[in-house]
Amino acid sequence: MDVKKIAIFINSLESGGAERVVSNLLNLWSKEYDCYLILIHNYKFYELDKRVKIISLEEPKELSGFVKLLRLPILAYKLSKIIKEYKFDNIVSFLTRANYINVLSNIFIKHQTIINERAMPSLQYQYGLNGKINRFLIKYLYPKSDLCLSNSYGNMMDLKNNFNVIKLSYIHNPFNIEMIEKMSKEEIEIKKKRFTFVTVGRLDKGKNHKLIIDAIRDIDADLWIIGDGNLKEELQKYIKELSLNDKVYLLGKKENPFAYISKADYFVFASNHEGFPNVLIEALACGLPIISTDCQSGPREILALNSDVSFQLKDKIELAEYGVLAPIKNVGKLKEAMDLMINDEQIRTNYKEKAKQRANDFRIDKIIKQYEEIICVE
Repeated sequence: MDVKKIAIFINSLESGGAERVVSNLLNLWSKEYDCYLILIHNYKFYELDKRVKIISLEEPKELSGFVKLLRLPILAYKLSKIIKEYKFDNIVSFLTRANYINVLSNIFIKHQTIINERAMPSLQYQYGLNGKINRFLIKYLYPKSDLCLSNSYGNMMDLKNNFNVIKLSYIHNPFNIEMIEKMSKEEIEIKKKRFTFVTVGRLDKGKNHKLIIDAIRDIDADLWIIGDGNLKEELQKYIKELSLNDKVYLLGKKENPFAYISKADYFVFASNHEGFPNVLIEALACGLPIISTDCQSGPREILALNSDVSFQLKDKIELAEYGVLAPIKNVGKLKEAMDLMINDEQIRTNYKEKAKQRANDFRIDKIIKQYEEIICVE
C-alpha cells in the first residue's frame, strides 16, 4: 500500500504563527505519511523532523512588492513543475502569497488546491495600493480554490461576506501542549524583579505594542516584549523618550518564548486585528492569565466561549470566561484591565486555574484529525 503524500506550501518557516502550525503538523504527520515542505524562501526557524523533505522555489527574500507581484506567475509555473515531478494530488498552502501561487499553478497543472487564510483580509489589507492589490487578488483567486480554510470563525465569515469565497471551512490552530509545558520550565537569562506583564508578537503596527507601553507608564510593574520586527528601533526610541528603560524590556525574538511567558505574572496582548492569535493559546498552556484587546478576530473565540464573535467592545472591559477583553486602541481601558489584575488576586487566581483547561481544547491530537479528514483521507 502506497504511503499518502502530504505537501505543504508556505512562504518560509520563519518565526510566525502560521509557520509554527505548519511545523507542528509536519512533525506529527511525518511519523505516518510521506511529508514535503515547499518554501518560497529557503529560510527555516522552526525545527523539523528529518523525515520531512524540503523543496525550495529559491526566490530571494528582499524583493519589492511590485517585483513580487510580477513574479507570481513565474513561481506558479515553478510550483507546477514540482507538482508534476513529485506527483502530488493536492497542495495545502499557508499565507496569502503562497495561496495566490497555489491557485495560479492550476493554470499549468490541475491539482486540488487547499488554501489557508490566517488573518482577516478586510482589516489587514485596508490601506494603500498594496491593500487594494491584495484585496483584488483575494477576491479573484481565493474563490477558484477547491477549499479555503481559515483559523477562526470570524476570519471565515470575513472571507464569505467581503470576498465572495464560497467553499469555506475553519479549523482552529493545533498546539503541542506537552512540548509547550516542557519548554516553559527552562531557565531564562533575565531576572524577574516585580509584578511582570509579558507580550509576544511581531514588532509592527498591527500588534500595537505602543498601546501596552503607554498603559504601563504609571503602573508599578515591568513589561517584557518578546519579538522582532520593523518597529524595533522606533519602539526602543519611544521607551527611552518616556524614561521607561527600567521597566519595559525589548527582549528580541526567542527560540523558546514559553520559558519567558511562564515566568511572568500576566500575559497582555494589544493587537488591532488578528486571524487567530496563537500566542494566546500558548500563554494559556503556560498557565498564564490573559488580557487581550477584543480585536477581530480570534481573542473573543478563545476567551469568551459561546459569545457572539461579531460583537466588539467599544468603551468597557469584559471579564470573559477565560480572560479579560478590552477595546482596541484604548489605552485607558487597557490600563484599567492591567490595574485590576494587579490588585485583584482572586480574579487573577481564577483565570490562572482555568488557563490550561482552555488550552487543552486546542491540543494537536484533537485538531489534526480535522485536517486529516480533508487532506489525508482519499
